[in-house]
Amino acid sequence: MQLHPNAQTVQDALGSAGARDAQGQPSTVRILPDAVHTAVAAAAALGVQVGQIANSLIFDADGEALLILTSGAHRVDTAKVAKLVGAQKIRRATPDFVRRHTGQPIGGVAPLGHPKQVRTLVDTALKGYDQIWAAGGIPQAVFPVEYTELIRITSGYPAEVA
Repeated sequence: MQLHPNAQTVQDALGSAGARDAQGQPSTVRILPDAVHTAVAAAAALGVQVGQIANSLIFDADGEALLILTSGAHRVDTAKVAKLVGAQKIRRATPDFVRRHTGQPIGGVAPLGHPKQVRTLVDTALKGYDQIWAAGGIPQAVFPVEYTELIRITSGYPAEVA
């Protein structure tokens, strides 16, 4: 099956990074039957806990893109994150801002496969799960990954974001 171009870009990035899932197997983009725009929907489709879903949220941090990979069980505390990254103001990005910086639509933003590196924070709550699921570039694509692998492949910084 041929992947959507965004999902193929993510798959290529996973392959280039040598990304592995919790069983040590190569991380592979999987296409779900339906779009999963929320962590709750993704968890239900995969049969996993909502906390295992790594929400890829793009924020506008003083005009720069900031990707926060947060557990689906959490909400980002923007004041806390602003202090952490030294930003005056952090706000949810517009759909145009998200697409410009990631090449991907809201609801399908992957942790990698962007036109250029995006500063990334990874929620430390995700380390409590053996397997994490992240978006694969479009709303119906996901891939499995282990916590330390997620940090490695995104060059992310572990942080308490909730």
